[in-house]
Amino acid sequence: MTHDHDLVLRPTAAQTEAALNPPPGRNGGDLVVETLAGLGATTVFGLPGQHALGVFDALRRSDLRYVGLRVENNAGFAADAYGRMTGEAAPLLLSAGPGALTSLAALQEAAAASAPVLAIGSQVPTAGLGGGRHGYLHELPDQSASFRGVVKSVHTVRTASQIPSAIAAAWKSALTAPHGPVWVEIPQDVLLAETVLPVVTAVDATPDELPPRPELTALAAHLLANAARPAIVAGGGVVRADASGKLRQLAERIQAPVVTTPGGKGAFPWTHPLSLRSWMEDRHTTDFLEDADVLLVVGSGLGELSSNYHTFKPRGRVVQIEADLGKLESNHPGIGIHADARLALQALLETVEPREDATAPERVRALLAKVAERIAAQELTLEQQVLTAVRRALPADSPSFWDMTILAYWAWSAFDAKGPNLLHSAQGAGGLGYGFPAALGAAVADPARPVLAVSGDGGALYSVAELATARQHDLDVTWLIVDDGGYGILRAYMTDAFGEPTATELTRPDYVALAESFGVPGVRTTPGTLERDLAKALAAPGPSVVVLPALLRMFAPTHLD
Repeated sequence: MTHDHDLVLRPTAAQTEAALNPPPGRNGGDLVVETLAGLGATTVFGLPGQHALGVFDALRRSDLRYVGLRVENNAGFAADAYGRMTGEAAPLLLSAGPGALTSLAALQEAAAASAPVLAIGSQVPTAGLGGGRHGYLHELPDQSASFRGVVKSVHTVRTASQIPSAIAAAWKSALTAPHGPVWVEIPQDVLLAETVLPVVTAVDATPDELPPRPELTALAAHLLANAARPAIVAGGGVVRADASGKLRQLAERIQAPVVTTPGGKGAFPWTHPLSLRSWMEDRHTTDFLEDADVLLVVGSGLGELSSNYHTFKPRGRVVQIEADLGKLESNHPGIGIHADARLALQALLETVEPREDATAPERVRALLAKVAERIAAQELTLEQQVLTAVRRALPADSPSFWDMTILAYWAWSAFDAKGPNLLHSAQGAGGLGYGFPAALGAAVADPARPVLAVSGDGGALYSVAELATARQHDLDVTWLIVDDGGYGILRAYMTDAFGEPTATELTRPDYVALAESFGVPGVRTTPGTLERDLAKALAAPGPSVVVLPALLRMFAPTHLD
């Protein structure tokens, strides 16, 4: 008897010959790039360093495209965006010690947002592993320990023959739901040592599927079909799983209003009759969701930003679909379904009975009217004018990447993303400096569309070195910098809390002159000319900078009431 698992593909004569006579001059670095190519990678990001030179030299002998950034953390942000846009694991090549550690903030953002990043870092020579304190340059007692609390999985290589399997295992981990960053580290001497191993050709790293348990989806379908006032919260898991179409089908079948979290922007059509849009930081929305007798939460842990700062207290049944096991019922008890959002929504569509509710669109309209009335009472004309100008200038199918800045916080609630996977921000981990380097990664992923980056002047200072990257690779990114002379949101927080701000005012450069010094066109604009200037910059090929001096304010919070 022959079983499927007994079948082994036999090498052809040509494959045998190639294995017996590998090309000369290859090293451990070649095994790295051959494995990446065998897995389907076409582009790698990173920054070279002494301990990683073996793999960077091997890039010369490969067909992989290398996009080098000027700071490791920015390279991580670029890889993060590439992973979000393509759904592929984005390779990130780093050196040891300071180079590796500088990427941690970017990898934390990738972990929080479920972006698949395959970070491959070098290490000190093998003799220095294990905390022996040999005094190697960049030596750490346990470098991988710095990554274990950040990434999905850690893979340490000690010999050349371990390289293909370790990278394949990491690739599979990065792309198994929930997506996320992974860490592989390879000692310097292993990367540099000549190898007689055959060229890596076929690598199997198919991600595991995460289907829902059928008894749970059957119960969820029954609850939703028989609910009086169902509602849906759609988070970033819907976008990562490419499940927006199935979400819309389900919402329409059961006539359930849908609100999207900051990470789930675009997961549900903004102008749909059932769209509550994304006003999560609003007490009217919180009240609406609390009033639902069955609340379906898809791809969200209902964390701080998605629960109006933990003031949300559901009164009905909560059904939570989440690929990250640790987030199930982490904030609210309910029926936790550990599954990929796409597979779980498909299971619900196959079992749920249609539900009629002619009142749902009217309840949505009433809620949105209350939100609009609340905002209109606060005299925030400038802020709404600026956000409207950005939306009008940005092509409907162009992605945008937003730093942690006041205009981005407005966008979380009030910006129509026009579709899934088009609006991204650093709301996962909340670090500064994300917008511009992430936009560069997106432009690498899809050169056919212009990309918008939005930063404040404080966040922009984290990323100015990447103007050189944008120019070197001629990436089609327009960078909007809103210059308010400091850390605007912290200025407001400290003034509200203590009466006056401290450490929030910044001396900053002339951003237009700075951009032009890199050979990047720059323009200073006003709220009245922003739409025209931004549209012109987006329409022109290559990188550009638009600077808007403006002091923007946030709408009043409702979680403090």
